[in-house]
Amino acid sequence: MDVLTQNFSEYGKGFLGTLELTVYASLLALALGFVMASFRVAPIGSLRAFGTAWVTVLRNTPLTLLFFAVLLGLPRFGLVLPFQLFAVLALGCYTSAFICEALRSGINTVPKGQGEAARSLGMSFGQTLTTVILPQAFRSVIPPVGSQLIALAKNSAIAGAFSVTELLGTYKTLNELGFNIVWVFVWIAVGYLILTLAISALFNYLEHRWGVPR
Repeated sequence: MDVLTQNFSEYGKGFLGTLELTVYASLLALALGFVMASFRVAPIGSLRAFGTAWVTVLRNTPLTLLFFAVLLGLPRFGLVLPFQLFAVLALGCYTSAFICEALRSGINTVPKGQGEAARSLGMSFGQTLTTVILPQAFRSVIPPVGSQLIALAKNSAIAGAFSVTELLGTYKTLNELGFNIVWVFVWIAVGYLILTLAISALFNYLEHRWGVPR
């Protein structure tokens, strides 16, 4: 217990860093995932190809490699940003590919007749997608999207290796101060557990409120 009480500010700083990474990267992942899912089902071939390429590349690229590509590659093109923002970009883009596929699977559960009926009324593809298809698909994709955001929260631990303040990175400082490394990691695990349980509780509520009855 002394590890926590004597270093509560250090743990708190790391937890808040992980929380910020998770929130910002989740928002980016959800936004990009929605856009890419729209591209994947669009009637325009070039958009479908772009969405497919986005998902294929990111889903098959190790996250650590993507961190290296973003943090070391983008500055070579003149894009110099804080390390935390680079980490948000890497995490958000990586997770967006999985969010995209979760949304696309939900879209595919909506009967084709729904889209055909909307188009027969003169609605555009964008109107059909946002007002007819996605509201129905949303109900079935709540659990998989929640699972992906929980995975994102845990994946944020990689950012500590790239000079980003986050929870796992606190072990370096505490280990140098001579604290028992086992208890250091126990309290780090508790911090991640709190975060993931909070996300799980949120999506359990959303599923109870709007999910498809099983």
